[in-house]
Amino acid sequence: MPRYPLPEGLHFTTSNQIRMLVVDHPKVKAKISLQGAQLLSWQPAGCEQDVLWLSEIEPFSLGNAIRGGVPICYPWFGTTKSPAHGYARNRLWSLSHYQINENAVSLEFSLYDETHRCEAKVAMTFDETCQLTFTHLGNEPAQVAFHSYFNLSHIDNAMLQGLPNRCFDQLTSQEQEVDSPRKITENVDCIYTATPEPTVIADSGFAREIVISHQNASEVVVWNPWHKPTGNMSENGYETMVCVESARIHQLLQSNEQVSVKLSVNQS
Repeated sequence: MPRYPLPEGLHFTTSNQIRMLVVDHPKVKAKISLQGAQLLSWQPAGCEQDVLWLSEIEPFSLGNAIRGGVPICYPWFGTTKSPAHGYARNRLWSLSHYQINENAVSLEFSLYDETHRCEAKVAMTFDETCQLTFTHLGNEPAQVAFHSYFNLSHIDNAMLQGLPNRCFDQLTSQEQEVDSPRKITENVDCIYTATPEPTVIADSGFAREIVISHQNASEVVVWNPWHKPTGNMSENGYETMVCVESARIHQLLQSNEQVSVKLSVNQS
């Protein structure tokens, strides 16, 4: 564990029942929940709006998944087991390392099992970009996904670029041809095969592009619930968010293997 008190630029706070680490640095502002090692907010200097979306009605209740930011789905993805998307986002992680200087902030969070064995680590590096790197340390193969919620001016203003023309639609359980670039106009839950090309969210309302680089991912998942009632999300919450997830679903992670996502913003 790191020494305390934390240096200038890092401090702890609490939202209802959830303990959080706050980054307040000239280059970046960020907030991370210790439950789930979940990045809830990332706003690099010069970026007028937060890059990540967080539900305005999120109750921050201990043991319940937080709606927004970058939940870590691990060691499984989906609803075939309980809890949905694994237990990592409902468990407390430890801040195991940090480093801060005038140019960047680096953090590391560790997940321990009941025998105090480290199951996984998440490293976060913030400068003008944001890089999240997940390391699987368990003995058994596992799935993982960075279930990233991105903040939009409005869904009507957003275009997803860089995705393939084919995906598996989880709503119909069928492969289908889709447009690329793609606008979201309905309930979407699609799994794409990851390619070396980054995914770009072009948002004309915020006059910016969010560039999402998927590193060692095998899938990219796009999700928006549209009018479907969704826990801890307001009736119109879908209008200002879209999830673009970097995942290892079918190609399981082996012990000591890593998956990363790198985020950057191009402001017009």
